[in-house]
Amino acid sequence: MSTPTRMPRYDVRNDGAGPYAAFYCDQCSREYRSQPDLKGTVAQSLGRDAVGGVLRNIPLFGRAVAENVTGPDPRYVTSLTPQQLEAAWQQVQQYFHTCPTCQQTVCPSCFDAQTGFCNEDSPRRAQIAQAEAEQAAGVVKGIASAFGLGDVLSKAGSAAKEAQARMARCPRDGTLAEPGTKFCPNCGSPMLQPAGSVCPKCGADTKGGKFCPECGAPIEAAAPAGVCRNCGADLKGGKFCPECGTRAV
Repeated sequence: MSTPTRMPRYDVRNDGAGPYAAFYCDQCSREYRSQPDLKGTVAQSLGRDAVGGVLRNIPLFGRAVAENVTGPDPRYVTSLTPQQLEAAWQQVQQYFHTCPTCQQTVCPSCFDAQTGFCNEDSPRRAQIAQAEAEQAAGVVKGIASAFGLGDVLSKAGSAAKEAQARMARCPRDGTLAEPGTKFCPNCGSPMLQPAGSVCPKCGADTKGGKFCPECGAPIEAAAPAGVCRNCGADLKGGKFCPECGTRAV
C-alpha cells in the first residue's frame, strides 16, 4: 500500500473540545477528521479557571493577565500550529494515497490498490467503471422489484441496450460515441462502428440486432481497416491479432 507524498486540503474546526483538522479527498471530498487534544484542553481550562479566580478582584487587568499567563482558551481556538497540524495529519495519513500520475491525494474509495493509481488514472478504469455500473444497476433493480416495477425496468434496460448497439464503441475502454466517430475521445484508440442496419447476406433490416432476424447471419461491428475488431490493436497485415488472437475479417 502506497504512502501519501503530500498533505491534502484541510480545514480547522473546533466543537468546544479543542481545535482539530478535517482532511479531504482530492477527488470525492470525503473527509477524515483528527481528534482534538482533549486532555490538553481540559488541563488548560482548569489552569485558566484557577488563575482567573486569583486575579478576579484585580479591576480591568485581571482578564488580560490571565490571558498572558495561560494563553488563549483552547475551547475557542480555530487554528493549529505547524506541529499540531502535522500531528493531526499523522492520525489520518493511513487513509490516503497519492496517485503517481495526477499527484492527487485520494481516499481508499478513489484509489485502485491493485495498480497503485487513482481510479481515474488506473489501467483498470473501464473494469472499475463497469463494476460500479453493475453495482448501481443491482441496487436500482432491487428497489424497482420491491415496488413492483420490474417489468418497466426490464423494458428500459432493453431500450438502453438497443441504443448502445447503435453507438460507436471503443474496444479498449468501452467508451461510447456517436456513429462515425473514428477515434476514442478518452484514449485515442480506433472506434468500432455499430453494426449495419441491413444484413450483408440477405438485405433484411437487422433492427440493431447481432443476428439477422430473417436468415440468422451474424452482424458484426465493423472495425477500421488493419485494426483488430475485438481489442483495437494494429493487425500489422496478419490474419490474426497479435494481441488477443482474434481472426482478422
